[in-house]
Amino acid sequence: MKNLAIIGRILFALPIGLMGINHFIMTPVFTEQLKCSLIPNGVFTILISGLMLLIVSLSILFNKYTKIACLWLAGLLFLFIITIHIPGLFSTESNVAQWAFIQLLKDTSLMGGAILLSVLLGCSTNKAD
Repeated sequence: MKNLAIIGRILFALPIGLMGINHFIMTPVFTEQLKCSLIPNGVFTILISGLMLLIVSLSILFNKYTKIACLWLAGLLFLFIITIHIPGLFSTESNVAQWAFIQLLKDTSLMGGAILLSVLLGCSTNKAD
């Protein structure tokens, strides 16, 4: 079971790290998506959030401060949902609204996984004490 947990942790962290790298590589694309969002300072915010995603991913991968990193990730994803995806749902362009809905579902599921992982790590630490 321990090996399965390690594989699950790696499979959870890798896409988050890739999303963080994408914030640096695809900054103009993300800036375009922020036009109908509630987030100010587009490029700076994109780079900071990309750095946050990378830090969280590395923390989960190396199993250091994982509980805090997962809660941090859940908070970051919640901010993405309420400031980017929900306003995007009300876009007059149908492709923007569809993309926002897909991203809303993705970030909601990742947020749930991050919360679940932080809770499970909290339970396992209490049993070891």
